[in-house]
Amino acid sequence: MENTLNEKIKIGISACMYGAKVRYNSKGFNILGYLKREKNDFLWTPICPEVMSGLSVPRSTIRLIGGNGFDFWEGGAQVKNRLGKNVSGMLKAGTLSCFETLKRVDVDAYIFMEGSPTCGIYRTTLKNERFGKPPGILGALLLKEQMFLIPALDLQSPLKWWDWKRRLVAFTWFKKKDLNTLCEFFECWDILKILCQEIDEESAENVNNSLKNFSNKTDPKKFKEIQIEILNILRKPSDPKKIKKWLWKNYNHLKKVHGIEVSRIRHPEYLRGVTHVAEEILRVELEARKIKKCFRSSPIDYAPGR
Repeated sequence: MENTLNEKIKIGISACMYGAKVRYNSKGFNILGYLKREKNDFLWTPICPEVMSGLSVPRSTIRLIGGNGFDFWEGGAQVKNRLGKNVSGMLKAGTLSCFETLKRVDVDAYIFMEGSPTCGIYRTTLKNERFGKPPGILGALLLKEQMFLIPALDLQSPLKWWDWKRRLVAFTWFKKKDLNTLCEFFECWDILKILCQEIDEESAENVNNSLKNFSNKTDPKKFKEIQIEILNILRKPSDPKKIKKWLWKNYNHLKKVHGIEVSRIRHPEYLRGVTHVAEEILRVELEARKIKKCFRSSPIDYAPGR
């Protein structure tokens, strides 16, 4: 089975992180500047629920009252600005408009501004060390949609971005697969298995057992259930310790099986910064793809035309 994704991945992004000066204080941040030329490998859809709601720039800050974003959509929470004005109706219309835009574009992922009462996932305020009432209004819809969600500030770290990108590429490649036979499923799992083991060993083992014990070899409903299980694993971030451990394992696999030699690939216990780890990974990826071999830490080759 071909382990290449040639189609450009579509990514929605909080407009303030795309560089648009649409925050309440008329500021924005070009987070994509950290990706340099690599940003051209993706198609971008910037949105701002607050501006689409009719709230001006600059504007009063807003906050969720009486619950989180899930409660808001069920009628149990409101959004008020700093002056106490209820802007729930405006926010509902603007957020739905943005959400429908993302669905119409059929984005594969969304890069969110953490701390926003609309786009936030794990916190809805940036004030002090408080988390607010997460998720935000748009965040709740994206979680229900099971969107692949990336924190914008993680793009500042070469290693975190590499981790998000490799999983997003694998996620998008696998999501688009129309699997009709158990044989096709096993071919996909053989490509993704090592990456999934790195991310969540227990969940990967559950998938392995489900496939081994599969009785009906053409059961579309069961195929879909297992596919969702694998996609959920790919949404989870790894960490530097796991990444270094599996980089070493997967590099040595390439070295033993395919004779690939790359200089300065360090043992997991060797102390170095995350930027150096990212550089090691990229060198191994480059050498593996030169001879069209799968580097199991990032098993899908992303090669979109610019």
